[in-house]
Amino acid sequence: MYKARLTEERKWIKNQLSQVADFWLKNGMDEENGGIYTCLDREGKIFSSDKSVWMQGRCGWIFAYLCKVYGVKDEWLKASKSCIDFLEEHCVNHKAGGRLYFTVTAEGKPLRQRRYCFSEAFYCIANAEYYGITGEKEHLDRAKRAYEMYWNLNHGMPDPTGMGPKTEPETRTGRALGIPMILLNVTSVLKRVDPENAALYDERANECVHDILTYHYKPELKCTLENVAPDGEARLYYTDGRMVNPGHDIECSWFLLERANETGDKELHKTAVDIFNFAFDAGWDNEYEGLLYFTDCLGYPPEAYEHDMKLWWPHNEALIASLMIFRDTKDEKYLDIFYKILDYCKKYFADEPYGEWYGYLRRDGKPTQPACKGSTFKGPFHVPRCLAIVDTLMGEILGE
Repeated sequence: MYKARLTEERKWIKNQLSQVADFWLKNGMDEENGGIYTCLDREGKIFSSDKSVWMQGRCGWIFAYLCKVYGVKDEWLKASKSCIDFLEEHCVNHKAGGRLYFTVTAEGKPLRQRRYCFSEAFYCIANAEYYGITGEKEHLDRAKRAYEMYWNLNHGMPDPTGMGPKTEPETRTGRALGIPMILLNVTSVLKRVDPENAALYDERANECVHDILTYHYKPELKCTLENVAPDGEARLYYTDGRMVNPGHDIECSWFLLERANETGDKELHKTAVDIFNFAFDAGWDNEYEGLLYFTDCLGYPPEAYEHDMKLWWPHNEALIASLMIFRDTKDEKYLDIFYKILDYCKKYFADEPYGEWYGYLRRDGKPTQPACKGSTFKGPFHVPRCLAIVDTLMGEILGE
């Protein structure tokens, strides 16, 4: 009964993926210096020439991933290699043990270093995915070196940049959900392209799952907390301790679903569904629709000014997770949720006249002004990843 609509929606998904990929290839790629610009306005015009290192890695990954899913296209592989080469030539801080910068100039001169290790994570998956397509071992070697650094930096290794933690550790320290969550995803990419070391990746994936469920998942509060004490205690006496990011939790849920399906762990699968349910219920705006950016687990005012905005990426993660749950359970409740999110994205995020999706909406769904399609944090990653995975899920559900 559901196959007719799913088939029709799949056409839209495929068309959007083509538009989005072409938008970045046409407007973002830097033919002079290499790499990609991601600060683009609605029409695709560059409004800042500074380059996000996260986005060099994410772009390097997505265009290699599209080659994996749909077959190699020269323009995709060229874009991936351009970003990976730019990363290697300009974004590695050799004076700080090989850590990567956060932003650089158009030419690649360093601008900013951050204590967070996500630049290393995205450098890792870009090189890993490119190796998976080309078989060029140099890229696997790079990926594995970065992965070891990324893992070790989050397991007690002193930061070679010399940067300390955000808060005084004598006063307050703790755990952040983003660390085991992104480590789990990066580990899954490494395992897929480097099966010879599957035992190591399985061990580490299990540790990531353990940390998420043991420390951050709070079924008694019906949420998964962003920040907790080292022993997992929920610290509800200040705002960061109560913070819930529904998009993060939903992204985490489908990472866990993938791991559960890989290992056949039915209990983990059930927990991942619960994480999705709690996050969607907490985040969905019943007045204006769409997912709120931040919520407070006890209903107090969130500290972040942007807490009631609607950002692109939580909706991307919710499309993936809801359809993945439907594929696995055949519970049409999740197909209904998928369509609810898809309808919202069609109405408010997708921009047919110029291509790509708006990044930042007000609570009422109107784009912030002037509207943009990219920024330091938004580039060719969440939207095309979502569209490619949703297309694949649809094919699996339809038996194609």
